[in-house]
Amino acid sequence: MQIGEVAERIGLSLRTIRYYEEVGLAVPSARSDGGFRLYVEDDVERLRVIMHMKPLGFSLEEMRELLELLDAGPDADPARLTVFREQAAERVATLRRQLRTAEEFAARLGSGAA
Repeated sequence: MQIGEVAERIGLSLRTIRYYEEVGLAVPSARSDGGFRLYVEDDVERLRVIMHMKPLGFSLEEMRELLELLDAGPDADPARLTVFREQAAERVATLRRQLRTAEEFAARLGSGAA
């Protein structure tokens, strides 16, 4: 499938998908004779994984390393994967605290008492 279909399907902009290619995180599997990027399901899934990492605040280098670990499958360094799991869990906890704070503030605004 071409980049426009991928973008629509997963909710990323064309610019973002091209950027991920530019920095080497998600390269399309092929190009058409006309030079159009062509993506297969594995490419789309890789973009989804990147989408899930983004809100957790992983840097590009961390994303690259984590993708390499995930690509390695059973040969991945379990200790390094554990570090990433722990970091992800900590970041999720932080996001939950931030969401609670935001919800409390929104509720205060709704009640008229800021």
